[in-house]
This record gives sequence, structure tokens and C-alpha cells, in this order.
Amino acid sequence: MDVDLIFKIAAIGILVAVLNQLLIRSGREEQGMMVVLAGLVVVLMMMVQEISALFDLIKTLFHF
Repeated sequence: MDVDLIFKIAAIGILVAVLNQLLIRSGREEQGMMVVLAGLVVVLMMMVQEISALFDLIKTLFHF
């Protein structure tokens, strides 16, 4: 796993946290929750791609 992936996830987390706080303080709690959910989906999609690459590596390693 690359360190770049960890930095990308951290950057998305920081961005989502800042946007969420800005939206909550301006009285838009629903939009803040949608930003959090969108950030979660983006990070989960990144992780699914990495897990898929890991399974492909295991498959080729054991010749399945």
C-alpha cells in the first residue's frame, strides 16, 4: 500500500470535516450530513479498488 493513499484519505477527511463544520455553523445540517456521506462513499470506493488489487495479487501469487 502506498503512502499516497493514506495522504489522500487524510486530505479527504480534513476537507470533509471543514466543510461539515462550515455547513453546520451556517444552519445547513442536512447538507453537512450529505457532504460527510459523499466523503465516506469516495473513501470506500478508493478502498474497494485497493482491496480488489490485493485479491488480484493473491490470485496471481497462488495461481488460482
